[in-house]
Amino acid sequence: MRGGGELSTDTMQVLFVHTATVPPLGADTWVQIQIISSLDRSRHGVHVACATGSPSTPTPTFAAVRGVPDVHLVPVNFGTELSTRSGGRLRRALRGLPPAVASVVRLARYIRRNDIAIIHTTDRPRDALACVLLARLTRARCVIHCHVGFNPEWMSAALRWSLRQADALVAVSEFVASTLVAGGYRAERVHVVLNAIDFEAWTPGLGRVEARDELGYASGDVVVVTVCRLFPAKGPARLIEAIARVHRMNPQVRLLVVGHEMYAGYAEELEALTRTLGIEHIVTFAGRRGDVPALLAASDVFAMPSFLEPFGLVYAEAMAMELPVVALDNGGTPEVVEHGVSGLLSATDDEDALVENLAALVADPTRRDELGRHGRQRVEQNFTLQRQAAGVADFYRLLAFGAAAPTTNAKDGVS
Repeated sequence: MRGGGELSTDTMQVLFVHTATVPPLGADTWVQIQIISSLDRSRHGVHVACATGSPSTPTPTFAAVRGVPDVHLVPVNFGTELSTRSGGRLRRALRGLPPAVASVVRLARYIRRNDIAIIHTTDRPRDALACVLLARLTRARCVIHCHVGFNPEWMSAALRWSLRQADALVAVSEFVASTLVAGGYRAERVHVVLNAIDFEAWTPGLGRVEARDELGYASGDVVVVTVCRLFPAKGPARLIEAIARVHRMNPQVRLLVVGHEMYAGYAEELEALTRTLGIEHIVTFAGRRGDVPALLAASDVFAMPSFLEPFGLVYAEAMAMELPVVALDNGGTPEVVEHGVSGLLSATDDEDALVENLAALVADPTRRDELGRHGRQRVEQNFTLQRQAAGVADFYRLLAFGAAAPTTNAKDGVS
């Protein structure tokens, strides 16, 4: 174990478990790291069990959390994730079983020795399963943080079982919570703590001139940007088709696509689509970038017509940069983006409305500014790390001690 500070018997001890070994760092783990960083250390002792990797190639979780103050790190080895797309799944599973069992035994001893009250993990199947087992071995409370809507068609049996056995489920939105309840999980065990971003890390306009110069945009160009992992459910193809129609109305529109493909060859399909539509000259594929705030600053509208987005952290990031958002009225999106206030939403199957919303904002800088200002205010009021940490802390007290109901409204984040 390494980390800061002496353990205190006056604080609630919380263990976060994240055993991912390969990049990229998923949004689910990143949200947990935000919570780890923001919990009040006068009230919580924070422990993190994670794979560390080697000194030259640390795991994504370890690289992100090792610099967080006052964290007690516990190295574990659960083997390589079986979700990696390569052969030998059974062989890798068997090879990883002995160290995984040894890690569970060590963690159980650690939990008892340090009076851990809460074990908190994400809905990654093996982490969820491990935490349920650890809770049963130690009588700590198991919390599984659910970042996607419940769907038995692709969720593994191990994950579904773990969700049933956990003491509580935390959903990142009312939408995700509703899918869990509809899936048969008891409503009283499902709690909502809305996602959040580091508000201070997003400064509207910062780096705009430099980024636009790099990308070759003229002063009159109106840039629509999307930032996402590239796969069909995020709606990049639908967005490209919509931009082709907007371009016929307003030739100054440009599309900036930021993100890496989730499936090999999908980016090439999107590029081929731009050529088919004759708009390859106005679409830039930037790939994965480490300067997303600057690319948002370089843009004028954020658009991602994602289908059943669980929450949409990137919407909050765009809003923090004072960008109006164009998206679909489904999933958790309406909990983040208020139609007509911080962005424009359209029905899932209404492609004409999507085009109309994009065209309206491309043509109207005054309305872009108005929606952008309201969006940043909404993020500051509802989606900050401080509010998220307070909501999690209230939930911990409720789970561990049966305390009074949380002081933070789970639905809108307003006290």
